[in-house]
Amino acid sequence: MSRGFESHTLRTQKGMPVSETPPDGAARARSRQPVARHGILSSPSPLRQVMAILGAMVAVVAISVGAVGAFYVWDAARALRDNSVSIGDETLPPELGEIEGGVNMLVVGTDSCEGQDVKLFPRCKHDAGGERNDVTMLVHISDSPRRVTVVSFPRDMIVPIPSCPAEGGGSYSAMSAQMINSSYMYGGLPCTVLTVEALTGIDIQYAAAIRWTGVINMSDAIGGVDVCVAADIKDKHTGLDLKAGNHTLVGAQALQFLRIRHGIGDGSDLGRISNQQQFMSSLVRKLQSDGVLANPSVLFNIATTAVSQVQNGQLVLSDSLTNPQRMVQIAMAVKSVPYKDIVFVQYPTKYAPGGGRVLPVTDAASVLFEALAENRPVKLTGSASQGYGVEVIGEAEQPTPTPTATASESGSPKPTKTPKPSKTPKPTETAVELPNAIAGQTAADVTCTQAER
Repeated sequence: MSRGFESHTLRTQKGMPVSETPPDGAARARSRQPVARHGILSSPSPLRQVMAILGAMVAVVAISVGAVGAFYVWDAARALRDNSVSIGDETLPPELGEIEGGVNMLVVGTDSCEGQDVKLFPRCKHDAGGERNDVTMLVHISDSPRRVTVVSFPRDMIVPIPSCPAEGGGSYSAMSAQMINSSYMYGGLPCTVLTVEALTGIDIQYAAAIRWTGVINMSDAIGGVDVCVAADIKDKHTGLDLKAGNHTLVGAQALQFLRIRHGIGDGSDLGRISNQQQFMSSLVRKLQSDGVLANPSVLFNIATTAVSQVQNGQLVLSDSLTNPQRMVQIAMAVKSVPYKDIVFVQYPTKYAPGGGRVLPVTDAASVLFEALAENRPVKLTGSASQGYGVEVIGEAEQPTPTPTATASESGSPKPTKTPKPSKTPKPTETAVELPNAIAGQTAADVTCTQAER
C-alpha cells in the first residue's frame, strides 16, 4: 500500500546511540537519538484525540441538514483537505449511511511546543525541538454487530520501527529497538501508523494527531468531563491541583489530568494510561447523553472547534478522514454502541531489565488482535490498571434512547416507531476472555484515580 508523507523536519537531541541509524539525508540523526520525555513533558489527551474526531463526526451528522449546514460542511471539508496527510489510498463512500465493514483509526497526541502557550507550558521557552507521539491509541470499530475497542500503547514500550518514507523522497532505515513514541519524530504520522501496523498486524485506514492546545480547545468545546480522584492531587510537574472527590474538568485542567503520572498509582506511564481511560469512559458517556447529542449548538461548537484546530496546526488528519461523508458514516456506526461494548485496554507489557522501559508481551496481545480480526466480543479478566492508577467504584446506567422523528409527506415530523422484538433471538456470541495481563475497563465501568502507592 502506497503511503505519502507530510512536511516534517527531522529534529533530534543528544542521547544514547540508536540501534540502527537513519539513511542518507539525515546525517545528524546518525549519531543522535530522540530523548524520552517524562513527568514534566508527559503526554497530552488521549480521548480528547479520539473524541475530538468522533465528536466532530457526530457533529457533522447534526449540522448537515440545511443550507447553512451544507455550506459549512463544504467549507470545513476544504479546510481539512488542505491540512491533511496521506497514509494510503481511500475510496470515497458511494452514499450516506453507516459505514460498511470495520474501521481502524490511529489517534496520537504529540508533545510539540509549536503553537503552545508558554504560560501553560514554561518548558517550551527552552524547547530543543522534536515531536513525539506520547499518546498512541488504536480505535477499532467492529463490523456488525458494532463494538468499539480502544488500545493504548505505552510510550516507553520498546518496539521495532519499520522503514518510513522520508520527506524529500526515499526512506529512513528500519530500527529494531526504539521507544514507540519516537516513531512520530522519525517520520510523522505515517511512520507511527506503519509502526503500529507492524506491531499489531492491523491495517489502519484512518489517523489523526493532536497537540496540547488542540486538546484544551476541544475540552472547552465539549463542556467538560466528570472525573473522580480518591485522594488530593497536587502535582508540580503538570500543575494539577485537585481535592479528593468528583470534578468536572475543562480546558487546561483537563489536559493536566490526562498528562499526570506523579502522585497516582505506581507513578508510571502505565498508571497514567488507566487514568486516561477513566477520562475517556466518562467522555463517551457524556457524548452519548442528551446534553450533547440532543444539543445542536454543542455539536456545532465541537465541529467548528475541530476544524479550527486543523487550520491552526493543532490537529492533523489523514486524507481519509477529511471527507465529510466518510466522517458521517463512521459516526453513524458508533453513535449507539452500548457502554459495555466500548472497551479500553492497554497493550500488555513487562518491564525491561533494569526497569524504566517496558517490552511488549506479544502472546497475550495476539489473543486480543485475533479476536478483533474474527469480529468477536472480548471480555476483560485482568485489573482496571496495570499501573494501579484507578479502581472500579461502580457501573454506569445506559441512557434510554431518545425517540427520533422522521419527516412525513406533508413535511411535519412524526415519531419513529419502536421496532418490535424479534420472536427468534439472535445466537449469543461467545466472548473471548482476554489474558489477565491485559488491563482495562469498559465505558460502563465508573472508575476513580488512586493515590500513588
